[in-house]
Amino acid sequence: MKLYSLSVLYKGEPKAVLLKAAYDVSSFSFFQRSSVQEFMTFTSQLIVERSAKGSRASVKEQEYLCHVYVRNDSLAGVVIADSEYPSRVAFTLLEKVLDEFSKHVDRIEWPVGSPASINYTALDGHLSRYQNPREADPMTKVQAELDETKIILHNTMESLLERGERLDDLVSKSEVLGTQSKAFYKTARKQNSCCTVM
Repeated sequence: MKLYSLSVLYKGEPKAVLLKAAYDVSSFSFFQRSSVQEFMTFTSQLIVERSAKGSRASVKEQEYLCHVYVRNDSLAGVVIADSEYPSRVAFTLLEKVLDEFSKHVDRIEWPVGSPASINYTALDGHLSRYQNPREADPMTKVQAELDETKIILHNTMESLLERGERLDDLVSKSEVLGTQSKAFYKTARKQNSCCTVM
């Protein structure tokens, strides 16, 4: 799971204006990084221009997902991530960033702003913090812990069943146990078999 870009834009008529952006292009070749960054900026602007105000959308392009959120006040955010990144976390990030941005940057600057003129430095921090959605988002962390517990519980049940099967073999091969004890074990096993968990 990886985040590549986090952008804040203004949806103007007819073009979208890039206000601020943060990029993580370290996974690309050194010679491709500037081209990849330009393409991400172009894609972000295009998606915002084609999205309606007050809408959220996820657009898939090859193995990447572009998550866009355009608010009713024309402020927009775009996250470009790989297809494994949870969309709920991406939209949570966008909402948080746009709320912070609207509090720190005066609304008058939005239509005429540029990355050089806008004074908002939190995007890089958000981009690095949200690289691991489990750490950044409490709901994702809880879900991951539940999934791990479920796997552990499933593994434990399998090992118990294997142990139970081996116990049957041991009882039948045992010379120490009398026929009375073997009959008691088999009866108890039959009685308990109605409660088998799968």
